[in-house]
Amino acid sequence: MTQPSTAERQEARLLVVGQVILLAVLAALPRRAHWPVRKILRRAGYLGIAAGGLLAAAGATSLDRGLTALPLPNDRAQLRTGGLYRWVRHPIYSGLLIGAAARAAVSGNRWALVAFAALAGLLTSKSRFEERHLRARFPGYDEYAAHTPRFIPRLRVSHPNSKG
Repeated sequence: MTQPSTAERQEARLLVVGQVILLAVLAALPRRAHWPVRKILRRAGYLGIAAGGLLAAAGATSLDRGLTALPLPNDRAQLRTGGLYRWVRHPIYSGLLIGAAARAAVSGNRWALVAFAALAGLLTSKSRFEERHLRARFPGYDEYAAHTPRFIPRLRVSHPNSKG
């Protein structure tokens, strides 16, 4: 296994720091009246925040000892293709995006939308960085990535002539 360079480790740390800052900004932004937040939207938003948190936690838990804060696979990492990883390559990031989108929606604050958009861009960059290292580490990663979306699961519609 090839060890990441010092520059790659620094880039990985910066991606994590950026993610933490954007999540903190999103959580700290006050409610505003830039758009009306009806009671039903607020309730749906709180469910979205909870669902996103649960999805991220479940994705993290399924990595077991391979979980690391940096987007670099550690020595105990294994290629996960089952469970949540059957549907998306990055369920932790998917959960963060769901929760962040819901938080932005219920805030009524346009700056929360800006923070969410920045987070989505950062997580896309972070996932690409991580995938470069996963490809180098796991020979089957390209095949897995070819049929598994990054963040949003595809609706899997069976063809009428297919089996199973």
